[in-house]
Amino acid sequence: MLRFFLVSKESKLDFISDYGLFLAKALTIVFSVLLIMFFFFAANQRGKIGAEGRIEVKKLNESLDSLTDSLRAAILPSSAQKKERKRQKKERKIRAKGAEEAKVKAFVIDFKGDVQASAVTSLREEITAVLAVAEEGDEVLVRLESPGGVVHGYGLAASQLKRVRNKRIRLTVSVDKVAASGGYMMACIADNVIAAPFALLGSIGVVAQLPNFHRFLKKNDVDYELVTAGEYKRTLTIFGENTEKGREKFVEELEDVHVLFKDFVSENRPSVAIEEVATGEAWFGTRALERKLVDDLKTSDEYILELCDKRDVFHVQYIQDKSKLDRFFERLTRVWKSGYDQASNLPHNFIR
Repeated sequence: MLRFFLVSKESKLDFISDYGLFLAKALTIVFSVLLIMFFFFAANQRGKIGAEGRIEVKKLNESLDSLTDSLRAAILPSSAQKKERKRQKKERKIRAKGAEEAKVKAFVIDFKGDVQASAVTSLREEITAVLAVAEEGDEVLVRLESPGGVVHGYGLAASQLKRVRNKRIRLTVSVDKVAASGGYMMACIADNVIAAPFALLGSIGVVAQLPNFHRFLKKNDVDYELVTAGEYKRTLTIFGENTEKGREKFVEELEDVHVLFKDFVSENRPSVAIEEVATGEAWFGTRALERKLVDDLKTSDEYILELCDKRDVFHVQYIQDKSKLDRFFERLTRVWKSGYDQASNLPHNFIR
């Protein structure tokens, strides 16, 4: 009886231990799923909550003068500083008077694109603000950086820049790093396209790709039902069985988008031999100039300095108020980057 009692007690302890381990695993899985769902939901809501914003304007002439004054004060002897300040004051007064008489202004807008062209939200506000005050003879400079992305997103971004041309305001696009695919769709609208010698431009093509898990599901006896109304409501799917007819239709749609892309570039830059450049290739600025994809090789900084000598230059930026969710993600990103940087700085023989 004593032995039976001891065995029973051990069995109970094993059962409690196994149950506790099972419960811990179950809670871990549930918590992980809920955490993943939260991050997906939060990522979709970013930028939607607290969407109010404001336009911030900065006069670049003043910033440049301040920078120049600081440098001169550091390198000139004290005896020459007073004389130099008088000379600068007189020179700036003459320049300001000339700009006032000419009544010409320049507005600088930044566009840093991603795959979804999410910066178009700010771009439309900035363009609207500029067009409300811009007059004939003024100029808009867009500092563009984008590797391209979805067609509808960059189509809308290009349409925003088209508004400037429609108002007969001179539009210049500057590319310091990259304007490819949808990015070049935006750039080609400009009256004047300038690029750094090693900036990447072009990539006039269309690409689409998606995985297909049909064979994997079939191997594991998982059925997937897709019901559509309309012959081409779905051409290629991720989980269903794709047909040759669906593939042909999908390629046809891609070709149609490519034709529209080429026509758009030809319309805005008729000097470009479109069939030669619409191969999906991208070129560095020097080669892009040879193919007439750009008008001049110059950085945005150089061009802005030239503008500051002739007119008042204003940097226009739409600042969107950040929600608590956005601030939380920013803090999380900073913590992650900080941890990554610390790990990267460890001795190589420590990380194996």
